[in-house]
Amino acid sequence: MKYAAAWSAIACDVLETPYPYGAAHASRGPEDVDVTPEKLHPVFHGSYDWHSSAHMQWSLVQLLALAPDTRASELLNQRLTTEAIATEAAYLRERPSYERPYGWAWAAMLVAATRNTQWADATKPLGDVIADLVLDWLPRQAYPVRHGAHLNTAFALSLLMEAYGDLGRTDVVDAIQTRALDWFHKDTAYDTRFEPSGTDFLSPALSEAELMRRVLPAAEFTDWLHSFLPGLGEDNHQHLLEVPVTDDSGDGQLAHLSGLALSRAWQLRTIAPSLPDVAEALRKGADRQIDAVLPTATDGDFMSTHWLVSFALLAHQA
Repeated sequence: MKYAAAWSAIACDVLETPYPYGAAHASRGPEDVDVTPEKLHPVFHGSYDWHSSAHMQWSLVQLLALAPDTRASELLNQRLTTEAIATEAAYLRERPSYERPYGWAWAAMLVAATRNTQWADATKPLGDVIADLVLDWLPRQAYPVRHGAHLNTAFALSLLMEAYGDLGRTDVVDAIQTRALDWFHKDTAYDTRFEPSGTDFLSPALSEAELMRRVLPAAEFTDWLHSFLPGLGEDNHQHLLEVPVTDDSGDGQLAHLSGLALSRAWQLRTIAPSLPDVAEALRKGADRQIDAVLPTATDGDFMSTHWLVSFALLAHQA
């Protein structure tokens, strides 16, 4: 993969950048105000925030499978220790809504990616904690979150389903499938006219489609998709195939729109085989969006580079 070295290098760079860091830590008293990143989160510091640190470390594990990289291996060796993981797992148990569900999903993906590596034993307790949290949360969540940022339910469930499928946790996978069907199976004629919102990095419509692709049998998914996004790739929802207006000025919220292009590309590529008549149009739409924003993943402002490689990897692996 021609980008492996550059993507690994930028992932290491941002993970080794301690500040700025957004801890999102809710202090419980005057003795609980130390938010020094590597003390509070010995695994998930750097890369601006907890969830970005998680998915950029997932990126490094993915890239190591493509090409050896001593720097990446050493960084992961320093982070993915038994003691550091135990600290992160305890933090999540004590704060069961912290990073729910986006951070959970990416941390679970990291655990799944390391399952056949030297880090498997160390990371397993983190995967177990997140599994417990997911199983507790899903029955209590009355409605899905359908907007295009971190709280989006469908996106997180897609990653959690993949991670726990790889980890052999059928209980978690079954719970996800049940809730996905409850929330999304009856959706029809989704109105995408109001996508995107100004700080989206996900398409609510395509994130839902990607989840249901995993949940439904192939033929049933094709029927569902025709009903959910009628005319996709033909004469409807065309803006989902075009490059959104992006911003690399250093404004972290506006930088989300570059991620939107990459997440759309990933999801368009994964659902394209289910719509053979328009598959080529969907793939071309994905290609346009990747080509437009890919340089930003490595050469952009830190508010772009601290996370975009992960979404580029999703798009390229689809």
